[in-house]
Amino acid sequence: DADYWRQTEEFVGDAPSALRVTFPEIYLNDRPAERIGKINHTIRQYMNEGVFREYKNAIFFVRRTLHSGAVRRGLVLAADLERYDYAKGSQSLIRATEGTILDRLPPRMRIRENAPMEFPHIMVLIDDPDQTVIEPLGFDEQARVYRTELMQSGGEIEGYLLSDAQQESVARALLALANPAAAAKKYGVSQDTPVLLYAVGDGNHSLATAKACWERIKETLSPQERETHPARYALIELVNLHDDSLVFEPIHRIVTGVDVQQLLSCLRCAQGGQEITVLYGGERHSMSLS
Repeated sequence: DADYWRQTEEFVGDAPSALRVTFPEIYLNDRPAERIGKINHTIRQYMNEGVFREYKNAIFFVRRTLHSGAVRRGLVLAADLERYDYAKGSQSLIRATEGTILDRLPPRMRIRENAPMEFPHIMVLIDDPDQTVIEPLGFDEQARVYRTELMQSGGEIEGYLLSDAQQESVARALLALANPAAAAKKYGVSQDTPVLLYAVGDGNHSLATAKACWERIKETLSPQERETHPARYALIELVNLHDDSLVFEPIHRIVTGVDVQQLLSCLRCAQGGQEITVLYGGERHSMSLS
């Protein structure tokens, strides 16, 4: 929506803003080299002027109050790109949730490859129905690092710095979710099945771009340098799939020119599938989708 970005430009004016250090997709084909150069110049300017405050080895709890009043809770942290693979059929701990269109990566790589800092929008989901990772965290005002209203009916956001003890609690809870035996019992699969702990919920191509850039940089590094190089990691927001703010709307599909019974036979699952409603021949049928 071009009007949205024009209004945002007017709202921000000359103030320091994430608007000046990100590349909206709507402008991908509008003087990209010029925009990228300006973005990187602005990042360096902000760094020199002390606009940013650095928190080493930090994890932040983020509470986002949406315009609707719903509250989304998440953790902002670094994801290890060595544990992520966007290739079809990947069994990595972090996996894509849609097909990666490789033609989309080169322009995004040009944006990222020389940037002194990253400002991605990547949401990664964990399947934590018992709310063991994020929800138990508690905070007081002293832990709050920022709180601000968001423009254009974006609601409000606030961030809290996790203590060392809270970071350890999060790590233990995530390790428990990643336990092969627990996952096998939960999903009714073999313990040999690789655990899918982190599913990319939004920003699939942003994370794939970070991975592609890392693979290119990695070839120039020694084994020791690869262990700690900042490009090995990508900034993400970790959100529970079962967070109350995440609403999954039904998807409706019309299928024509098929043998109905043959199609249903291919789709039908013996047990453990998702219940769907199928309409055909003037009748309504419920079935379990594989």
